[in-house]
Amino acid sequence: MHKDADVLILGGGVIGLACAHYLQAEGRSVRVIEQGRVGGAASHGNCGTLTPSHAAPLTAPGLVGQALRWMLSPSAPLYIRPRWDPGLWRWLARVAGRCNARDWRIAGLAKGALLKYSRALVEDLVYGQGLDCGFEAGGLHYVFRKARALDRHSRELGLLAELGIEARLMDPAALAADEPALKEGLAGSIFFPGDAQLRPDRYTAELARIIREDGGAIEEGVCVTGIVRGRHGIESVQTSEGERRASQVVLALGAWSPLFATMIALPIPIQPGKGYSITYERPAIVPRRALVLKERSVCVTTWADGYRLGSTMEFSGYDQRLNRVRLDALERGARDYLREPVGPVKRQEWCGWRPMTWDDLPLIGRAPGHTNLWLATGHGMMGMGMSAGTGRLLADLMSGRAPALDPAPYSPARFAG
Repeated sequence: MHKDADVLILGGGVIGLACAHYLQAEGRSVRVIEQGRVGGAASHGNCGTLTPSHAAPLTAPGLVGQALRWMLSPSAPLYIRPRWDPGLWRWLARVAGRCNARDWRIAGLAKGALLKYSRALVEDLVYGQGLDCGFEAGGLHYVFRKARALDRHSRELGLLAELGIEARLMDPAALAADEPALKEGLAGSIFFPGDAQLRPDRYTAELARIIREDGGAIEEGVCVTGIVRGRHGIESVQTSEGERRASQVVLALGAWSPLFATMIALPIPIQPGKGYSITYERPAIVPRRALVLKERSVCVTTWADGYRLGSTMEFSGYDQRLNRVRLDALERGARDYLREPVGPVKRQEWCGWRPMTWDDLPLIGRAPGHTNLWLATGHGMMGMGMSAGTGRLLADLMSGRAPALDPAPYSPARFAG
């Protein structure tokens, strides 16, 4: 059988590119197929934070009640557009079943382990490969307006301590001294010195560069249209540009993964969670570090040539429209905390879909019932931060080598049956 590569990777976002890099390091030839442009979907408009601090899963006790209250407000951090969607409601029921202390802790330890592992690998990758992507290891603040909210979130620090993730409480005076871009009168922050940030579009562009320089093929503007299965697994992938063959296939299509999976009757419990961001020219006074404005759930990152507000979560299916209410909520939230909340020139308003699983953990490993199909998807809001760890873990599993990280919590087999 003619092969276009040893490994065919479906999806040219940050996860697919990271998998391609680490597989190439194992001596595999790779071909990446991307329906748009490399890094042009969820990998493009996020805030570019690398955050072991975000180990706590979204499936927290009390989430259900909070979500029901937020459904009444289209500008809330989490918004579920009321509509008839049986698949979404079944998925939400599974989420609700995870919102207890036991499952929250188990998922948090697994999520945090992958984030911490990946954070170290990204730094090694940036400096080892000379990636020009604005990487800065300056830490991140969770900023709070109210002492009550700060106290409540401080209860999550025990989980982070189990993972060896450092956190420091800062009172208002210490926070003001460290971050003069913030307004006066805030309650304080939790500072995570191990977090980092980068420019996500440049990171994906640099990953694509080194893959191509190492002999890998990346095809952009190519859509997957079908699958041919044989006795030994997936024989070929049909695309808008013809047939592609490989010994192994990696599914890294992010929020589009379930649409592909229907071609082979593979259950992938992912819902598209829509996120938003606004990118500006830098204001005169910008934060020194990445920030999460906790009560408003707004992330703030500053780069040498830009400034971004992002976050929010909206479940509205594959709706491509920019929701003005959601975008305005980002700016309104920033005004509660920052002396100069927006930049002088708005460069881009963006939305994109994150691949959300109901246990808030990704799917990394061999697809159940398939001999040569592997999954690297379902990273939710953490694709950038989990990218290198996912690529390394998948390369280890595909090579039959014991990985440095226990792969069991991320196994796709947990959703089988």
